[in-house]
Amino acid sequence: MRIGIVTIFPDFVKVIKEYGVIAQAVENGLLQIDVFNLRDFTTDKHKVVDDYPYGGGPGMVMKPEPFFRFFEFYTSNYGKPYVVLTSPQGRRFDNKVAMELATREQLVIICGRYEGIDERVMKFVDDEISIGDYVLTGGELPAMIIVDAVSRFVPGVVEEESVKNDSFYNDLLDYPHFTRPREINGLTVPEVLVSGNHEEVELWRRKESLKKTMLKRPDLFLKHQFDELDKKALISLFKELMKDAR
Repeated sequence: MRIGIVTIFPDFVKVIKEYGVIAQAVENGLLQIDVFNLRDFTTDKHKVVDDYPYGGGPGMVMKPEPFFRFFEFYTSNYGKPYVVLTSPQGRRFDNKVAMELATREQLVIICGRYEGIDERVMKFVDDEISIGDYVLTGGELPAMIIVDAVSRFVPGVVEEESVKNDSFYNDLLDYPHFTRPREINGLTVPEVLVSGNHEEVELWRRKESLKKTMLKRPDLFLKHQFDELDKKALISLFKELMKDAR
């Protein structure tokens, strides 16, 4: 998968491909992440990318010309990408959106700045995405979050089983995790996890996942599609509650 990030602060964004599993994926050729400096597509001596808004008002607006030159350059070299603009006005980013974007062969993310971009640039934009109902100083952090989340769904970047166990993958939160030592300061690992009984471990994990989702995110719990393991876990959980109530 090829991902391009268009920004006026390329050094800020480049770190996304220099650490962890994303760096390994880039090294192994599973991902190609290109960071484009929008100022390279200006023609004036000072590489200006913003100007005063028509109609007056506070702040500055990102000029259209550098974007038009960028997309002319990109499409002539790589073809037509799927273009995302990070924007507080966009649809809310979540796991399903990340999975959807991961199916694209080429993704270009525009990092807005100032009061916004010239509306005429929207002719290139396929999607506007928001990471939450708040405003940041620029689109670089949202772009990095999108790249990180999307990369996990690119085949080979992360083990498939690990992705399936992530929170939100199937509208459930993740189960609790434990590692060595088995006991610390009087706190121990649940016995089922050291029992060697894989069926019981799987049931316990699903039960804990359902319990956590019910308590913390009932909205997710209500839209979850329950399978046979869910039903067994709920029966087991109900029996535990009845036992504790006696």
